[in-house]
Amino acid sequence: MTETVSLATEQQVRDDVRDWIALNWNVKLSLSEWRELLADSGWGAPSWPARWYGKGLPATMNSIVEEEFFNAQVVGVTRKGANRLAAQTILAHGTDAHKKRFLRPMLTGAETWCQLFSEPGSGSDLAGAMTRAVRDGDRYIVNGQKVWTSMAHISDWGILLARTDMDVPKHQGLSFFLIDMRQPGIEVRPLRQMNGHASFNEVFFDNAVVNENDRLEDEGDGWRVATTTLLNERRNFDVASKKHTGFDRQEQIYVEEAEEIAVALAPHSWYPQREGRIDLLLPRAIERGKFGDAALRQEIARLFVLQRCREMASQRARAAIEAGGTPGPEGSVGKLAGARVSRECARVHTIISGADAMLDGVDSELNGTVAEIFLSTPANSLAGGTDEIQKNILAERVLGMPKEPRNDVDRPFKGVPKNAL
Repeated sequence: MTETVSLATEQQVRDDVRDWIALNWNVKLSLSEWRELLADSGWGAPSWPARWYGKGLPATMNSIVEEEFFNAQVVGVTRKGANRLAAQTILAHGTDAHKKRFLRPMLTGAETWCQLFSEPGSGSDLAGAMTRAVRDGDRYIVNGQKVWTSMAHISDWGILLARTDMDVPKHQGLSFFLIDMRQPGIEVRPLRQMNGHASFNEVFFDNAVVNENDRLEDEGDGWRVATTTLLNERRNFDVASKKHTGFDRQEQIYVEEAEEIAVALAPHSWYPQREGRIDLLLPRAIERGKFGDAALRQEIARLFVLQRCREMASQRARAAIEAGGTPGPEGSVGKLAGARVSRECARVHTIISGADAMLDGVDSELNGTVAEIFLSTPANSLAGGTDEIQKNILAERVLGMPKEPRNDVDRPFKGVPKNAL
């Protein structure tokens, strides 16, 4: 009986989406005009509350709506920057005023967001953030530095974790803000990586200002809010949707979307290499005449098995979320497995290529792709929380093992030794 109801509901959603598209889709509209219409309809974010530009549908229906949009070659809402992460956080912790002000431009692409969490002095210890937000009447003055910030160079707003109290334990002294990135007190500098790309930025705050009304939850609740962001971020690493690269059509609305996607994807052109390019292993082994090597075949087969196990874990995590649950530690399983697969792929690519794997340029392996794989895969063990962090999460929250001894959680943060002033 349950399955019948579920199938009927899915079909009804498909019918409703198709009917709405048939009545409203118009390739003669500009991208901004169409996105405004889409935000009003609720079909751009169907699992959001109906009051806030959604349909109030179960999360299981998101993929159904996306599929119908794709099949009809209909442009969807923007996916650039950290818009989705910021929206998920504001929906969970923001006031009605926050939702009214920020959610719509996140969908339409009128504003782009970035995530201001990591710092150079605290490494994976996010709760050790040293960027200060000092209250000054009904505002805060922000000073400090963030690092590894994607899209900061084109962002209008950022979600910021900053310290508002040094006299309490570190997790209790953090607050969460929505900060205007276009103000004079913020400087963004690109970071050049060892693979030659500059996908991230470091961000400097020099007496930047954030209004009290742009704080999420109470002062000191920043860690709780940031946990929502992090759980969604790890889930996105684990069960990320298929990347939409636009439609190959010449009408203006498609051209505008393609330009937006190009800007959003430009810093991340090396991301397929970061994943290890498992798709290239078998063809390269055959092309180089090494498929007869039984040991190499064993390595490739083992990687295919690991990748499939990772995909199954990801599907399980996605099913739990779509069934109405909240992101949990299972996201760390997929994140950790993905990092392992990418590193192992890099190792097997070097086995196939030998010393040639170190070469770059037009005469190198696949025009430098293999070298880029070798230099890019370490990022998967760092971005979104290091492997060590994921292992701690799984050990403590899944296996029930005791936490690591700590000397920095039960005393005022100002008395804790730090890596940076």
